Amino acid sequence: MNRRHVAFACEGATLIGTVDGADAATGLLLVTGGNELRSGAWGGQAELAARIAAAGFPVFRFDRRGMGDSDGPPDDFRASGPDIAAALAEFRRQCPALTRIIGFGNCDAASALMLAGGARLDGLVLSNPWTIESDDAPPPPAVLRGHYGRRLRDPAALMRVLGGKVSLRKLAASLRDALRPASPPSSLAQDMAAGIADFTGPIAILLAERDRTAKAFQAAWNKSDGRIRVCANATHGFVEPQARAWLADQVLAILRASPAS
Repeated sequence: MNRRHVAFACEGATLIGTVDGADAATGLLLVTGGNELRSGAWGGQAELAARIAAAGFPVFRFDRRGMGDSDGPPDDFRASGPDIAAALAEFRRQCPALTRIIGFGNCDAASALMLAGGARLDGLVLSNPWTIESDDAPPPPAVLRGHYGRRLRDPAALMRVLGGKVSLRKLAASLRDALRPASPPSSLAQDMAAGIADFTGPIAILLAERDRTAKAFQAAWNKSDGRIRVCANATHGFVEPQARAWLADQVLAILRASPAS
């Protein structure tokens, strides 16, 4: 595998990216979420890029403005459209044989790709998309029900309750919240759905079974969407060995699919 670093411009800022080289006509653009560097949490995106490149597909990762090695003013995912567009253009310059590029994003990076209408990519892998309007918004009732369902089946957690180590008043309030009717989808979730409504390329929506962000997405999304795939016993960053392998397999499946699939 050939790995190299590149610098490119975005609205007056200089962004830094990493290319994991291969010669295939289909490549993968990795978009980071939150405040993560292009290596990803625990180096997960760097590892994923190495796996994908070893399978024969070029991969491009980059730091958004104000993150990692890139300069410029930092902003949230809703303003990252220009960063994604600049990275896509640089990827094409670095790998001129490319005729098809798939975008991958986890958490709010997936949301950014959706809000950008697919960002002129040929296919999307959307992992644990972020649908919560603000960090201080209460978790959806479905998320609370899943959390307390697991806790109430945990003997250690029950012993904490019986031993007086848990506030019964707070527990009762949380259980009441868990029984609330589901709220309508957030405006963010609606905007994300509208963003990819006319996208014609393949889309895979990957969810980690144990992730609260994924559960919040499921609560806000169409339950019958056949593009959703769930990784059993996985957490948000797919850190578990079986989850890492599952994630790579899902990404490779869409890279290997014919354009008409």
